[in-house]
Amino acid sequence: MSQTDKRRVLTPEALAMMDSIARSGSFAAAAREMGKVPSALTYSVRQLEEALDVLLFDRRSRQAELTAAGQELLVEGRRLLQEMDAVANRVRRVATGWESELTIAIDDAVARRALFDLMESFYQLSPGDGAPSGPPTRLKLRVEVLSGTWEALLSGQADLAIGTSAQPPGSSVFCELLGDMEMVFCVAPHHALARQEGVLSAADIAQHRIIAVADSARSLAPMTVGVMPGQEVLTVPSMATKLEALMRGLGCGSLPVSMVRRHIEAGRLVAPPTYQEKRLFPMHYAWRNTGQPPGKALAWWLEQLQAPKTREALVHQHEGLLL
Repeated sequence: MSQTDKRRVLTPEALAMMDSIARSGSFAAAAREMGKVPSALTYSVRQLEEALDVLLFDRRSRQAELTAAGQELLVEGRRLLQEMDAVANRVRRVATGWESELTIAIDDAVARRALFDLMESFYQLSPGDGAPSGPPTRLKLRVEVLSGTWEALLSGQADLAIGTSAQPPGSSVFCELLGDMEMVFCVAPHHALARQEGVLSAADIAQHRIIAVADSARSLAPMTVGVMPGQEVLTVPSMATKLEALMRGLGCGSLPVSMVRRHIEAGRLVAPPTYQEKRLFPMHYAWRNTGQPPGKALAWWLEQLQAPKTREALVHQHEGLLL
């Protein structure tokens, strides 16, 4: 097959199909996601394999398991799709100055109330192009945990990341400090650690189940915070779920002080003294270094994030809004 013919089969649709099959884990699930019948996807994959003269999926597996060649096509295909989207968005931005879409990835620990205040202010902007109200940029919000926030930005799935850890070495991004988030160890009043006298040692805590929020990263190495070797772990998907599990006495764990303060004051949680002193976790915000000035939407968000009151609110203003 000629180089031109190979280019014809490597269409955005074919790359998106590979991505869908890999994410969903089966041809049937991918077909439902794409609104097609499984046989149509099977036929398309075979055409792609014949055109490239490789096997993309292991036929011996019941699941849609990629071969080494299939995995390489998936990785490169995702990169190409992201670059295509970036080109389309860049063209739109060049024409109007406003991005067609701005994706913001926030860590689950970021205070929602402050974030919604910012979104409300954004939608009240005047675009300055004769439109009745609001900028033409569509906002897309995604919630991540730990390394997942960085991954969303570095992979091109987000334009702005709020609540990241320190900047990964060698990454081509701009990174600014948002503030220090104070964490507090807490348990339900009926939990065994709540009734234990004195300062809790690491050994005391290690004997009890800890509740951890799962890192949402898929490609980057996931982070684990506060879990001791051999300790039993209950893994949950979000901070809100962790808070509920703590109040039910399903385990112990740490959460932002401003998130649990009202529950501690109401007696739904207690914060026993531990061997650890005041625990502060620096949080940052970051955006990619594209070599070009940011579009109007991203520039507005970056301007807001420079305000000390905004940074303080995003780190500490958990009260007053349901999580």
